[in-house]
Formats: sequence, structure tokens, C-alpha cells
Amino acid sequence: MELYTDLKDIRSPFPQAHVTIGNFDGVHLGHQKLFDQVVARARQDRGISIAITFDPHPLKVLNPQSIRLISTTPQKIELIERAGIDVLVIIPFNREVAVTTAEDFVDEVLLARIGMRDLVVGYDYAMGKGRQGDTAFLQRQGAEKGFSVMVMPAYFEQGLLVSSTRIRELVAAGKMRDVKRLLGRFYQIRGDVQWGRQRGGKLLGFPTANLCISEEDLCPKRGVYVTQVIYDGKQYGGVSNIGYNPTFGDTALVAETHIFDFNADIYGKPLKINLLRHLRGEITFSGPEELSQQIRKDIEVAQKVLAQERQRKLIAYHLDSSA
Repeated sequence: MELYTDLKDIRSPFPQAHVTIGNFDGVHLGHQKLFDQVVARARQDRGISIAITFDPHPLKVLNPQSIRLISTTPQKIELIERAGIDVLVIIPFNREVAVTTAEDFVDEVLLARIGMRDLVVGYDYAMGKGRQGDTAFLQRQGAEKGFSVMVMPAYFEQGLLVSSTRIRELVAAGKMRDVKRLLGRFYQIRGDVQWGRQRGGKLLGFPTANLCISEEDLCPKRGVYVTQVIYDGKQYGGVSNIGYNPTFGDTALVAETHIFDFNADIYGKPLKINLLRHLRGEITFSGPEELSQQIRKDIEVAQKVLAQERQRKLIAYHLDSSA
């Protein structure tokens, strides 16, 4: 996949450009339907599939307190590439871009710079100053200026509307199985392992890898989770506590993860943590011994959940192989 982070780097319009545009936060199943459609239409036309998005998310500029993002920009890039898109254009968003009219954006960016011949958007998409460029506007522009427009309907998965807003609500509520249904994968947090207070191994008998979580980011419901930990291309089981560790009176929001069957020095190294299931909320224990006993119980439950997940994957693999 070709990646452009500045429109000036696009020297000439793309031939037979089939385009989708959006914020694509989370790259959920609804977004993936858009990408599938653009890729299919581009291949049929022997053209190029192009996704256009913005960084930062427009609401981070216009109303920073109104949104917590599901995915980071690197995650978004990985997931869009995985969808088979040929070209990803990330437009830096600022106040100047925010006041661009919808018609100017169509003329100057989509047509003149990108060379768009075909556009696929979601049912609720709108662009330009004041979000005046809704789907009806885009269809009128297409009729006037010679590009086709396909509007994708709302997508539901097992009765749930797939939307970034709904996924944020579910993450905040700790409903990770519902989150997975809408994302098509487990919700993931990422970060570099930080130095902690060294209590996990020495005091409790369960060493942990600690990732700091910003209060500004989308934070899952506090408590203990069954997790999958990805390090150096390998996957391990684990349990993670997301919160403030009230037993010891800590004040920093941290994800502390005990990784099963793992013994390596990973301070400063990047980890990816998939959240499978919320087990319980944070509890203030009487002391280290009571906390250790509860961690043992959490690990026992987590291992059962992880075994069930491995079994589901094995069954799915065999079904796909026999299809």
C-alpha cells in the first residue's frame, strides 16, 4: 500500500481512482464493508483503490473534549492496508482545512489532486465546512462533474448498529465481546513497557508489564481483563488490571499485565494487548496476601477463557479449510 501524508506529495492524479473517505476510527466492520466495495469496484475497472482520512481526527481539533479515539494512527494504517487498499492518503487536519467548503474539497482535492472517478461513502458521511457536503450533495456533485457515487447503508452485526460511537460506549462499559462483534477483532491497547514499583513479582509473586494509559485516550472500564499479549510476533495469555491499584493507593492510570509462561526483560519494549473479557472491577484488598489470592483466582478463570478462545479458532480454521 502506498501512503501519502501530504497532498503535495501526489504529483499527478491517479488513473481510474476509486475513492472512499472518512475518519475510519477503529476500522470497524462497517468501514471494512466500504473498503471491500472500493477494492472490488477498482479491480473491476482495472483502477486504483484509494482511502482518504485525516490526522488528527477533526473533532480533536474542533472539540477536543468530545471524543476518545478507538485506534491510533499507526493502528489505522495497519488495518486499512490489511483491507487491501492500494493507496492511503492521510490529510493533516487543522483549522484551515476545517473551513474548506465541501465543493472546494471536491474540486481541489478529490478531482484535481486525486483524480477521483468513483466515490463510495457511508450513509451518514458529510464533509466540508459545517458538514454541508452530505451524501445528497455528493450525488448532485457527481451528476454535475462526472463521477459516480455509491452510498453504503448502515451495517448491523447481530442486531447491533456498527458505529464508532457505539464501540466507544461498549469499550467504556467493558463489554469486550460486543466490541469484538462490531470491530471484527479484539479491542487492543498498545504501548512501551514502563518501569513500575516492582511490587508484582517481589511482593505478590506475579510480575507485571506496565503500560501507562493517558486520561485523554479512550479508557476501557477499570478492572481485571483476560488478555492476549503480543510481543515480538508471538502471542501469550495474560491477565491485565486497568486502573489505579487502590490496594496500594496509586494515582497513575496503568495497565498492569501478568503474562503467562513468559520470562524476558521487556522494559522499554512495545507490547500489544488484546482485551478479551472483563472479569471484575477494581477492588481494595486488605493487603498483599489477599490480593495474591484473588490474582490466582483471576488467572484460573482467564486460562479457561483463553482455552475456549483457542478452541473456537481451531473450529473456525477447520470449517474454513473444509469449505
